[in-house]
Amino acid sequence: MKLLLRSNPWPNDSISRAFKALFYTTKTPNQKPTFPSSSSSSHSIDSLYSRISRAGNPRASIVPVVEQWLDQGNQIKTSQLQSFIKSLRKYRRYTHALQISEWMSEQRKHELSVGDVAVQLDLISKVQGLEQAEKYFDSINESMRDYKVYGALLNCYAYKRSMEKAEALMQKMRELGFVRNSLPYNAMLRLYSQMGKREKLDVLVQEMEEKGISYDKFTLNIQLNSYAAASDFEKMEKLLMQMEADPLVTMDWHSYLVAANGYLKAGVIEKALTMLRRGEQLIRGNSRRLAYEVLLTLYAATRNKDEVYRIWNFYKNLGRFHNSGYLCMISSLVKLEDIDGAEKIYEEWESRHNVFDCRIPNLLISGYCQNLLLGKAEAYVNRLIESGFKPDAITWDRLATGYQLDCQMTKAVETMKKAVLACQAGWKPNIYTLAACLEYLKSQGDVEAAEELLSLLREKGHFSTNIFNELMNKVHSENLGSRALDQMERDDQTADGETKGCMELKRNSSS
Repeated sequence: MKLLLRSNPWPNDSISRAFKALFYTTKTPNQKPTFPSSSSSSHSIDSLYSRISRAGNPRASIVPVVEQWLDQGNQIKTSQLQSFIKSLRKYRRYTHALQISEWMSEQRKHELSVGDVAVQLDLISKVQGLEQAEKYFDSINESMRDYKVYGALLNCYAYKRSMEKAEALMQKMRELGFVRNSLPYNAMLRLYSQMGKREKLDVLVQEMEEKGISYDKFTLNIQLNSYAAASDFEKMEKLLMQMEADPLVTMDWHSYLVAANGYLKAGVIEKALTMLRRGEQLIRGNSRRLAYEVLLTLYAATRNKDEVYRIWNFYKNLGRFHNSGYLCMISSLVKLEDIDGAEKIYEEWESRHNVFDCRIPNLLISGYCQNLLLGKAEAYVNRLIESGFKPDAITWDRLATGYQLDCQMTKAVETMKKAVLACQAGWKPNIYTLAACLEYLKSQGDVEAAEELLSLLREKGHFSTNIFNELMNKVHSENLGSRALDQMERDDQTADGETKGCMELKRNSSS
């Protein structure tokens, strides 16, 4: 049976992942967090830090870890708790960061500053959603609602792409005199850039100029990214030249790699390579590791395997290996269909890694399945099971996609069911494989099995009641509902932020 799916069931989002890291962080992601000096020994602080880092399950509260530390006769300063929260946020362990923040607010010894309140507002939005963040904002005493707190709420709206609320709050901040620097403008610029609102972005930039609001590099990079995303190369190149000529702007590799990514998406390979080389010349200091990881994905997009290996050699010369680097390298080699090379890098990772990261074997399994090396994929999954590793939903999902591509639909359905049964909150199935499985079950007259698979997905909370009802209705009609699949595609996102964060934090604490 030939299935007509709308696009490649193996979307490659390694570049988008790399650029999310590029624009949402200003420090190297694996850089070991630093703590303020105190009368306590650094060993004591690191000991509590290591306990927090080991408590990696976001569904288990971190508060007992802190309280146990106190019960053992130790003390914790407010500045230390603030450092822990900062570190946990950096590694996207938002649930644990919020728990510590709320614990601080409940302890009279740890009075929250305005900055602490702003941080807690941001964490509530990330963990509990905008509605709860708004309720928290309303509960904050008027005397504590300064520009930092308003700015935090504005960032929440921008992060959640709630444009109308963000614009209304920005106007209120103008009226209150809280628009004092580029930070609120950057939040709005990022929102407009992500939503493709170029005209609104340009108007806001003009407002900054008219009001004499000093721009920063982040402001310029948002503009640059917006032009690159829209393939408006004339404006992108003009802005780059302005940045290069401005004595107040120190050019670094970020901007050139943003421009390179814009050219790559438009298929303008030669200009992309020119930007990559310019960016390479500016790589230095502590940002080298992140820069090389981004370069690996971008050179892979140019289909230049030699350049990928060249950058990998630079990366290895840094002297320390990180899971994130192996993720980028193996993903790049899989994209280039260099399965032999991916296997060698994987073997190297196996001999070196400090913390097991299931995304790395999943990449290799994806490579096997994409190239229909299903025997290798099956053997590797069995090897993981024999070693005591329990395959997660992503492992089974990718194997199911391999079976679907090889027209082994009975196995695809069985394996997709395993993926659903093994899944945790936040996981989304490959919608093309799911569609193929449902179509296959319908073609076999096994509507009951299709209903069972959909019911399992509904129980796990993977789509809304409306999407569930539409898909269930379509199971009984001729074709699957394209509207429901479109909505699932829009909702689909990899929710591994906290898992990744806790693994990175664990490794840093043990180094």
